[in-house]
Amino acid sequence: MIKLLKNKSTASVALLFLIGCAGPAPIAQSERPETAGANATASTQITPAAQNKAQQATELEGAWRTTDGQGNEVIMLVQDGFFTIARFNQQNKEFLGTTGGTFTASNGKFEAKYEFNTLDSTQVGKTSSADFKLQNDQWTMDKNGITDTWQRIDERNSSSPLAGTWRITGRERDGQMSSMRPGPRKTLKVLSGSRFQWIAFNSETGEFSGTGGGTYTSQDGKYTENIEFFSRDKNRVGQSLSFQYEVKDGNWHHRGQSSTGNKIYEIWSRISEL
Repeated sequence: MIKLLKNKSTASVALLFLIGCAGPAPIAQSERPETAGANATASTQITPAAQNKAQQATELEGAWRTTDGQGNEVIMLVQDGFFTIARFNQQNKEFLGTTGGTFTASNGKFEAKYEFNTLDSTQVGKTSSADFKLQNDQWTMDKNGITDTWQRIDERNSSSPLAGTWRITGRERDGQMSSMRPGPRKTLKVLSGSRFQWIAFNSETGEFSGTGGGTYTSQDGKYTENIEFFSRDKNRVGQSLSFQYEVKDGNWHHRGQSSTGNKIYEIWSRISEL
């Protein structure tokens, strides 16, 4: 982390989100538990403010790119109320850090709650916020007087059936499909219309197990990943992996061989449906 901040001119909102900042934000009045009765009934109604918040979050969905001032890529994926930020140098095959979690976007404020952070795991469970503006395909965020400009890098409102945030819920072992119970240990895949990132982490302890990402294509039941960063083995960068896929009953069935050559059959479910 010291190396990242040594040159202050390279600091950006992207790095501030990677590093983290202040602790948990106070609970908004609209989010406080209500007592039983009329107030509880009213709280279940969809208000114009809630509709506006959902609309702003949807408008941010997709893949966004900026740089850190040192020529390194910083890619943010936003889907299903979840975001990831990955910083890497594809040419040098260097993975430099990642963070992500849930978010809300309302009234020009982007507020993130960390579920993983490779530069500072103590930030897991805490929140950070920045002011934002969205105009056409350009997204600016301002925090502590530092402004980042992000450019959309894939199609808005993608028609890809895989665009979303997915959690692994089933894996075949010894010919039998085993269900995976929800818990703090998670393996997620976040896909925009053209990019992906997978992440394995524990949202309670802050333990991080690995990540990888890049671009993907999905056509005629064939899903192909083109790896641009990989935290566990930089030699994976530049490789392409192809799988068979099918979206059935809302679940993503994923078959093929892993990067180590092992046969896999997995089922993934969108977090918005869990």
